Amino acid sequence: MSRAADIPAEHGVDLALERYLAGCRDNGRPPSVLAPAAELGMCNTTFRRHFPRHAQEISQARSRPEHPGKSDTQPSPYDVLSARNARLRRANRTLTGNLKLAAAQIQRLGIENALLREALEASSNISHIGKHGRQGPRLPARQDTSTRTAEEHY
Repeated sequence: MSRAADIPAEHGVDLALERYLAGCRDNGRPPSVLAPAAELGMCNTTFRRHFPRHAQEISQARSRPEHPGKSDTQPSPYDVLSARNARLRRANRTLTGNLKLAAAQIQRLGIENALLREALEASSNISHIGKHGRQGPRLPARQDTSTRTAEEHY
């Protein structure tokens, strides 16, 4: 809880609030109690408790339309479609770039994987059975175990 010494004078709050509301009007931002309270070194509930008139003024400024003449005009359906189309084109361009990048990464990883496998096989002296062009040692043919008797088997 704030001490009484931490609460600024009414005149100082008036000046800070005027500056803040003018800045909001100039930048087109909706006003909030948080910013002037933080500027005065207070939390917003303390600001609201000690300066209810100022909090009400901020609330009213927030609910008022910023540009009275422009609030009545709605964008035409063509403008809405044009804006949506432009947004979709930007998203499509971004996604296409990401897809090309992903495909290039997959190709690079495939090539790198093949090179690493070749290096591993060369360093381990691994020979492949049944590869074209290389003939490995032939294994003797298996005997048919179904014709042997149980005594021969053991």
